[in-house]
Amino acid sequence: MSSLTPKEEEVMQALWKLKQAFIKDLLEILPEPKPHYNTVSTAIRKLEVKGIVGHKAFGNTHLYFPLLSKEEYLEKITSGTVKSYFDNSFKQFVTYFAENEKISPKELKEIIELIEKGKKDPS
Repeated sequence: MSSLTPKEEEVMQALWKLKQAFIKDLLEILPEPKPHYNTVSTAIRKLEVKGIVGHKAFGNTHLYFPLLSKEEYLEKITSGTVKSYFDNSFKQFVTYFAENEKISPKELKEIIELIEKGKKDPS
């Protein structure tokens, strides 16, 4: 799956928030400066081609909805990044952030605790 352009991502963030929307609804919650109606319309059509957005037609008007949740998109895009740039190693991915001081030792310890907690038997 290809990543979203900045404009597509902005539109998807709004659509994920609203769950379903007409273009005018998306325009209402997009940040300033507001994009032109045609810009949002073009972005949403491209998102449909990518298989991320679907619509229901009401005459000439379309109600758009996500076909992919924010979490599903994040999983796909993260996995693709790890595969393409970190030899498919999440260890290298995390190490990159640690070495570049994007993540603190305290945060790493918290992540390890979350991982260990998740591996425990839920019963």
